[in-house]
Amino acid sequence: MTTNVSNKSNDINKNINGSLVIGILLIIFGIIAIALPTISTIFAETWFALILISSGFAKLVYATQTRDRGGFIWKLLLSALYIATGVMLFVYPRTGILTLTLLLGSFLLAEGTFELILAFRLRPQQNWTWVLANGIITLVLGAMIWFQWPFNAPWILGTLVGVSVLFTGISRVMLSLNARSFLNQSDATSA
Repeated sequence: MTTNVSNKSNDINKNINGSLVIGILLIIFGIIAIALPTISTIFAETWFALILISSGFAKLVYATQTRDRGGFIWKLLLSALYIATGVMLFVYPRTGILTLTLLLGSFLLAEGTFELILAFRLRPQQNWTWVLANGIITLVLGAMIWFQWPFNAPWILGTLVGVSVLFTGISRVMLSLNARSFLNQSDATSA
């Protein structure tokens, strides 16, 4: 029985340590994105283009594999749309950056709202205010995009993504430290 509890505690501790490492990596990536905003913006736009093209080819494979089940033309058109949009982002990166900047603003507004809801759900826990701060900052960043578009699109995308990633990393580190503290207290009281 003691071995079972010890193994479970070790598994939980490994998950907490993994979450802590991910939080630290997010902090590092956030700082890099803030320090190099134009490069971060281009990277984000190119990454999105690659995702669209990859998704388009996956949809194309699916369309050919399921052509006998109906809707083949529509599946084919949908895959072409994904591929064409991804290629357009490569060919016209400036337009892609402008479009993605608006999409990011919408995403950050939605993410901030969800983070606020999560923060109030976590309110009984210690350090829940870090999640609340993350939600508020993310909402402010989303609003900044909408009010500064299109003039700051070449650099604001990378900067705001960096700030969002940085604060997500900080909140993850703080919640992981809180979980580790709770686990240590539980182990101390059960011993």
